[in-house]
Amino acid sequence: MPAQTRPARGMRDFLPEDVRRREYVIGVVADVYRRYGFEPLETPALENIETLTGKYGEEGNKLIFKVLRRGEHEASGETDLALRYDLTVPLARVVAEHRGKLPTCFKRYQIQPVWRADRPARGRFREFYQCDVDAIGSQSPVVEVEMLAAVSDVLATLGFDDFTIRLNHRQVLAALLTNAGVLVHQHADALVALDKLDKIGRAGVARELLNRGIDQQTQVRLMNWLEARYPSDWLDWLEREFTILDDGGRLAFQNLREILRLAAVTNVGPRLRFEPSLARGLSYYTGAIMEVSVPDLAGSLGGGGRYDGLIGMFSGEDIPACGFSLGLERILVVMGERNMFPADVQKPSADVIVTLFEGQPVEDGLRLAGDLRGAGVRVDVYPAPEKLGKQLKHAGAKGIPFAAIVGGDEIATGQVTIKNLTTGEQRRVARADVIRVLTELLRPPSGGR
Repeated sequence: MPAQTRPARGMRDFLPEDVRRREYVIGVVADVYRRYGFEPLETPALENIETLTGKYGEEGNKLIFKVLRRGEHEASGETDLALRYDLTVPLARVVAEHRGKLPTCFKRYQIQPVWRADRPARGRFREFYQCDVDAIGSQSPVVEVEMLAAVSDVLATLGFDDFTIRLNHRQVLAALLTNAGVLVHQHADALVALDKLDKIGRAGVARELLNRGIDQQTQVRLMNWLEARYPSDWLDWLEREFTILDDGGRLAFQNLREILRLAAVTNVGPRLRFEPSLARGLSYYTGAIMEVSVPDLAGSLGGGGRYDGLIGMFSGEDIPACGFSLGLERILVVMGERNMFPADVQKPSADVIVTLFEGQPVEDGLRLAGDLRGAGVRVDVYPAPEKLGKQLKHAGAKGIPFAAIVGGDEIATGQVTIKNLTTGEQRRVARADVIRVLTELLRPPSGGR
């Protein structure tokens, strides 16, 4: 393929079949989110550069797509805008900007593309959609539980039955690092490395920790903690094991206990488990963090956590917040590989094709198409008079099941020939009966979906 016809690396074209699959998943996600009381929100693709920088940590800042100043300022090489990196920071800006117009407890969902200058890989792209839910204004663990239940409902509705939601807490993780011997000023570096554990493995994390100044003895203690086989009463056991634990750490353990207790009465309870190695690399997380995993995917289907300090970076006011983001692209990859899409997602673009004949009034075909569309039938009109065989072959290639044929004989008798393009059967019906007959033919069998 010539290079000039390819999309930019890490970007993709979406053909009709791709778009239908995407629309199906997005429809399921939005429907479930709405059932949990989340409201829709959209933000611009471009943000001011200062809105995004300094919010994602060292690794994240490197992946922001920056936009050069334009016009007379272009030669300066300076940047003033950036493509949206995620949907969370723009939400924080929106809440700070429109706080007076929003309810005290604001629940929103947002399904839009984001851009990251990342290295493309399986299920990892430079332009991709996120499907976010966030709740602003409450510190209650009910927020986390409702959010996790919504995500679990989305995945179950899509047909996933083997996913796990891993749970941790930033303050528990900080206590773990401290007790392993990682110095406080090294915590951020350690979290960046640990967040890559499922991608580069223990050996890769060990190398990165060493490169970041964390000695081998400390690494061994840390990895032993992370890979320990925890007993069933892991929360009590782990809290007892930590010799260094401040009030923040104790509150974090209480918070995790409460989330697990409340989640036990919801659909997410059996899916939820503690994962001490879960780090979530973004620097704005302050509390509980979570991530969805399936067995055959390196990486996650989505993740999130509590970020109580982020909105205050814009407003100067402490406003609690928690969010979760499902990765549409990874969901689509796994669903495609597992053949999880319902058959009707792949249905053809039209139910019937209306044919046109040389020497016959085009108006008759257009009028029939209009009547059928008015009755809710999806109609494709062949654009120019051609041999009937060519028109039917075109319809067959598109998977259109029926043809409505209006030739000279049909016009003379006030009839239309309806042809089943799957079986080859055909019959003539009165023009006045076409809508009724086609509607009956298109109706699913009794008991069908």
